[in-house]
Amino acid sequence: MSNDEPAPELGIGMVGYAFMGAAHSQGWRTAGRAFDLPLRPRLAAVCGRDRGQVEAAAARLGWDAAETDWRVLVARDDVQLVDICTPGDSHAEIAVAALAAGKHVLCEKPLANTVAEAEAMTAAAQAAAARGQVAMVGFNYRRVPALSYARQLVAQGRLGALRHVRLTYLQDWLTDPAFPLVWRLRREHAGSGALGDLGAHLVDLAQFLTGEAIAGVSALTETFIKERPLPGSSSGLTASGGTGGLGAVTVDDAALFQGRMASGALASFEVSRLAAGRKNALSVELNGELGSLSFDLERLNELSYHDHAEPAPTAGFRRILVTEPEHPYLSGWWPPGHGLGYEHTFVHQARDLVHAIAAGEQPAPSFADGLRVQRVLAAVEESAAKNSAYIPVS
Repeated sequence: MSNDEPAPELGIGMVGYAFMGAAHSQGWRTAGRAFDLPLRPRLAAVCGRDRGQVEAAAARLGWDAAETDWRVLVARDDVQLVDICTPGDSHAEIAVAALAAGKHVLCEKPLANTVAEAEAMTAAAQAAAARGQVAMVGFNYRRVPALSYARQLVAQGRLGALRHVRLTYLQDWLTDPAFPLVWRLRREHAGSGALGDLGAHLVDLAQFLTGEAIAGVSALTETFIKERPLPGSSSGLTASGGTGGLGAVTVDDAALFQGRMASGALASFEVSRLAAGRKNALSVELNGELGSLSFDLERLNELSYHDHAEPAPTAGFRRILVTEPEHPYLSGWWPPGHGLGYEHTFVHQARDLVHAIAAGEQPAPSFADGLRVQRVLAAVEESAAKNSAYIPVS
């Protein structure tokens, strides 16, 4: 291919078009405009159950066609990659079918609702890899430039041996008891609550940033609001004062767990969707023998670093503004000091996946990485059910 010839197309088919579907669409639309890619993503088709709504989403998000059956989307000749942005209860079926059909797969996190489903997906991905296909799970926070740079610093030994790993992820969108019983509050669809929705990100980040596995956990979970109005009901109360308009919340509202990394470093995790005043507050701190790193998603262009070898009079945390062209992903963006946002993580995700496909290399995080996260989440739930018993991660 000459420099004047366009790169070959990579047809994308996406299942689901709500919050994550919009974020993924932004990534696919923008990746080839920000970065030189070996393949050109083309938004071939998007899929949803409601014909009118999915056609409106296709027009709004930039997709060429709309489908109402994911099986039809998977079978399309112009789709080479299937992007799964549906609730967790359908991840395994769609991913396994797409891989069997010879497609590459990107699947939103958490990989599945159960360890058994994640194992089946990982086995399918491994078999597909032998045929030249790739499969990746969408832990987009790995693609925040500051967190990618933090991983580089840890890998370079700048913190020395790690002693503490501390992560929290707090939101408040469920604080109102009148908020309806949406799919994220039902175990049969979501698998778990804040644990899978938010905690999966923290588990992946802990293992990504440290380069270590979580060896075991001890946990507490809680559902503070145990019933909520069924979708479409007004107050959730019957005329007799009963609860005919209410349904049971079958997932956790919050989870608190501690663990041990493979090296022996102590780790703590807290997630909640009822932390009043916290909108999307993800924070990370790593403490090692030689220094520390800290990160706040609400200031996502910044990384705080402490070098413990500095003399006492001037020692302390200092801000690194992660906007230089030498920082991860920044070569495709703006001059130093011109910050990025949440949506750019999905652009970086699309960029990395396209490069992996073109190179015939398996991307990270892989389905095997997603399975490792799923096993930690399962150990957290088992520990909480056994009154915080320490559960090794298998």
